[in-house]
Amino acid sequence: MTPWAARAARLLPSLADWRPARRAPGRDLLAGLTVAVVALPLALAFGVGSGLGAQAGLATAVVAGALAAVFGGSNLQVSGPTGAMTVVLVPIMRSHGPSGVLMVGLLAGVVLVVLALAGVGRYARYMPTPVIEGFTAGIAVVIALQQVPAALGVSGASGERVWQVAADAAVRFARDPRPVPLVMTLAVAAAMLAGARWRPTVPFSFVAVVVATAVAEVARLDVARIGALPVGLPVPSAGFLDPGAVGTLVPAALAVAALGAVESLLCASVADAMSVGERHDPDRELFGQGLANIAAPLFGGVPATAAIARTAVNVRSGARSRLAALTHAAVLAVIVFSAGGLVGRIPLAALAGVLVATTVRMVEVGSLRAVARSTRGDAAVMALTFSVTVALDLVTAVAVGVGVAIVLALRAVARSVRVEQVPLEAGDHGDEERQLLAEHIVAYRFDGPLFFGAAHRFLLELSEVADVRVVILRMSRVSTIDATGAGVLGDVISRLEGRGIVVLLSGIRPGHDGVIGRLGVAGHLWRDGLVLPDTPAAIARARTLIGRTPKGVVAPLGPVRFE
Repeated sequence: MTPWAARAARLLPSLADWRPARRAPGRDLLAGLTVAVVALPLALAFGVGSGLGAQAGLATAVVAGALAAVFGGSNLQVSGPTGAMTVVLVPIMRSHGPSGVLMVGLLAGVVLVVLALAGVGRYARYMPTPVIEGFTAGIAVVIALQQVPAALGVSGASGERVWQVAADAAVRFARDPRPVPLVMTLAVAAAMLAGARWRPTVPFSFVAVVVATAVAEVARLDVARIGALPVGLPVPSAGFLDPGAVGTLVPAALAVAALGAVESLLCASVADAMSVGERHDPDRELFGQGLANIAAPLFGGVPATAAIARTAVNVRSGARSRLAALTHAAVLAVIVFSAGGLVGRIPLAALAGVLVATTVRMVEVGSLRAVARSTRGDAAVMALTFSVTVALDLVTAVAVGVGVAIVLALRAVARSVRVEQVPLEAGDHGDEERQLLAEHIVAYRFDGPLFFGAAHRFLLELSEVADVRVVILRMSRVSTIDATGAGVLGDVISRLEGRGIVVLLSGIRPGHDGVIGRLGVAGHLWRDGLVLPDTPAAIARARTLIGRTPKGVVAPLGPVRFE
């Protein structure tokens, strides 16, 4: 098999995936039923929030939930529509319509499959924590702002950004206040939050939505409702595919794929931490999410990812295997085929309350406080990511946050690089000889990476060397060197030699000499025997140069051979 074929074969499911289900299938079935009850109002709410409607949310929960359960890399996590994904989909819906959202989901699925085959999943753990905390808090605020029109009972609110739409809805509400939707939203949210603290195992989101719907029906409240849902899932169709629109949708698809990858892998890590002996396969998780997102649009579903809230409920309910997540999808499918009419009577304000409570639970105040207190740089990255998420969009926020985090990390690494003068001791020498070395020979040792972020710093330091005839640059502790570092090293050597100072290099690590050589840096040092294997040999060579060369003159000597 070719390497790609072998890698693809490792991503496919096997019978071993279902061995845990044989131990206690009853627990998995009960956990799946519990998750389905929790997931139903969330799927409806996220479908409505995306702009494609409640049916799209249910289709996503069923199709993507089932495929991710079978093909994903975690035994415990549950997939479906999420609030973070809704935040990304709203502007796509506004710009390209429903067909654009479906096309973006399919393209994102293809991207995730490619990332899985390329083995990219293992690198998700390098996402900076301040960025994750910042965009999570930002997403919570954005989702809450998205619920303002429904919570206020306002339709037709407009604006370029979500906060502008919320502001317009508030102005319209002030002109014609309708308190019933707002009271319902706050009541559902309060019931969920209070119930979660009182009885965490009870699905209060489902209970609150059922009660709100019953009250609205009995009292004949004037509130907007989801509307009648068609029975069953749409027949698979590729009618939304438009090859001509692929070019304009690729950036959005890449953003959706990146968000899906990060959220799914983070969720899998949370599931591992909550359980005993579980460890997910990151590449296989990307593969499963890719297949789920390729299939979901064919049934009218929105892009999906793993959901931390539903996964947590799954683990706490005693799930042991993939059977629980698969059961959750099957139960939702039964609801789709049998209770579409009842689901259509749910007030939009009740779903808004579900999402408001969800946003409150998304924000971990303790984690935010810990990051804010860690370092100024981490606090700045978190605050910047949060602000850009709310003001602009999630994709820009992650790009800005990661970019600033990288710059700050490079700055910290550059500051950690040390260039220091070290004493020269190569054996037993008389006081006069030591004095001679101290007067005419100086050695500098580099500690850490010699890369673009730190290279010019040591250039400035070494350019100030004075009253010296030989400089030894000790390179044994250089952990890495890049093109910029090698180039600046060459500049340092040229400047010192231009002032009549002989430069010796010692202890260059294997591989570093290749970087220096390929860039043509100081090739004459190798030809003239001025590159030594260690510091004692460099000291011996320096003594030779001191004895043979008048001060201010660089005399090229024959190469020195070492066994």
